[in-house]
Amino acid sequence: MVAVHPEAFFQLPLYFDLGATLLFGLSGALLAARRGYDPVGLFVVALVTGVGGGLLRDGLFLQQGPPVCVQDGRYLLVVLIASVAGYFFAAALDRIRGLLFVVDAIGLGTYAVVGVQKSLALGLGVGAASFVGVLNAVGGGLLRDVLVREEPFLFKPGEYYALVAGAGASLFCLLTVALEWPAPRAAAVAIAVTFALRVVSHRLGWTTAPARTGPHPRVEAPLRPDQE
Repeated sequence: MVAVHPEAFFQLPLYFDLGATLLFGLSGALLAARRGYDPVGLFVVALVTGVGGGLLRDGLFLQQGPPVCVQDGRYLLVVLIASVAGYFFAAALDRIRGLLFVVDAIGLGTYAVVGVQKSLALGLGVGAASFVGVLNAVGGGLLRDVLVREEPFLFKPGEYYALVAGAGASLFCLLTVALEWPAPRAAAVAIAVTFALRVVSHRLGWTTAPARTGPHPRVEAPLRPDQE
């Protein structure tokens, strides 16, 4: 395991975390709006999607007191902003078919980087930090699917998602730990690469394969719940 000094070069501006919360919260809010949820239901789905990964990160792995999202009121504020946008402007936003995909792809890389940064700052090795980064990126979507009674998208054969988050998390570790890049610059590069990989894999139709115990018919890649 590679030891990392907590104050070395892993401090990211708070707006990275708040930005990811806003993007994922908007994704959840738009999904709830498309399903016809009322304002309370929409806010709950946006909240779970926006901060769910952080709750899993802080509650299960980092365990440094109460989760950040309940210590700092700005997290709930950005979820509220996402909820209001999703409630009042869902019809207009829904006409932009690629918006949810773009929002989700940007948020995926951002949350992966934030999870890695917080883990490295607490002295976790690069392997554990990368895992926590992936969980931070996909955890909100996992909890969202369970909440709206969908089979979690993460468990089904389909487009590269967790793998792309893992690539971004690993790249951030490489740039900061091995190459000692400043964290903001490394984060920007890792987020951009994650976004590019997500877009390219989607455009080219790259999909994961199901586990095989015998002959299976071809499985088409399912849509994420927020892309239906």
